Amino acid sequence: MTRLQRVFESLLAAEPTSGSALSLYRDGEELLCLSGGYARPGQPWGHDTLVPVFSATKAVAAACLLNALAEQGQDARLMLGEIWPEFPRPRATVAQFLSHQLGLAALENPLPMEDLDAFRVAFERSAPDMVYGYHPQTFGPLADILMQKLNGGRICDYWEYRIRRPLGLELYLGHVPDEVLPRIAHLQAPRLPGGKMPTDAFYGAYFTAGSHVYRAFHSVVGYDSPREMNTPAAWRSGSPAKGAVASARGLSRFYQLLMNRRGDSPFAPAVAEQMGARQVSGFDRTLLCHTAFGCGAMVEPKEYFPGGGFGHAGAGGCHAFCIPERGISFAYIMNRMQLGILPGERVLRLLAVLTNGEKE
Repeated sequence: MTRLQRVFESLLAAEPTSGSALSLYRDGEELLCLSGGYARPGQPWGHDTLVPVFSATKAVAAACLLNALAEQGQDARLMLGEIWPEFPRPRATVAQFLSHQLGLAALENPLPMEDLDAFRVAFERSAPDMVYGYHPQTFGPLADILMQKLNGGRICDYWEYRIRRPLGLELYLGHVPDEVLPRIAHLQAPRLPGGKMPTDAFYGAYFTAGSHVYRAFHSVVGYDSPREMNTPAAWRSGSPAKGAVASARGLSRFYQLLMNRRGDSPFAPAVAEQMGARQVSGFDRTLLCHTAFGCGAMVEPKEYFPGGGFGHAGAGGCHAFCIPERGISFAYIMNRMQLGILPGERVLRLLAVLTNGEKE
């Protein structure tokens, strides 16, 4: 048993009523797939078990948008006004949107997730301040509106018909068939340390109505709690910000496609280049810590991406990324959520093994 397997088994043993999975690929070949525990009460977690991956969805959405641009001979330097003439900062670029620099994370009035027309009007009437801060929720409608203006459909439609279905990827966004539903794990709410909510600056702001952080996480109405996320309606929402359900294998294989390690990728080479190229780095006024982003992907800190590379975490503890120089991709998913938006203790223990030279 490798050290990575031992750490994975120890994490499973610490949460005997929940489950998780891990997938590690290199140069198009899966090196390791681990799974265990329970997807639902009495239902073992298998290699084909899926689970909501929250904001890990954003990398999938960004890849779709960048690929759609490449098909039209454009890239992330394109100004939003060229796609969306009514946008209030027409000289802002797609890259600035995908790297959370528009200043549109928090709307004055929350809107329902499915009402893209209402979001379009709200964005057009806004005055973006272009201050850097993660867009946890509004990233979704912004991405969908841009894709609609590019090719007439939503991100989830592009993903399903141009990427997922032709390749048989176990990573669904919006278009989840009935036969897949029984394989989706049910999320479990995080346990509070000592039975109390944390009191750090982020959670202090998160629970303060009217704060920027509070509004950023409540500007889109729909599917916030684990209970709400354990429904077919949530799994089929198609939200580019948080709507994907995936197996560890499917999520890791997505990053292999971005790197095109087998020569059969539907993604243009420029997609991975733009996702991995740092666009912004600094204090994030939404997450209240230092972050750095490429186009739709996180690129720092190094503890999240051993050996370099890029990827995206999901709320509760899932994480996925690739290291292009090594041809490696990694994904970890689970259903017992942890507090936090960024990678938590469990996945950081796994990543430490990779950092310290796990022999694949």
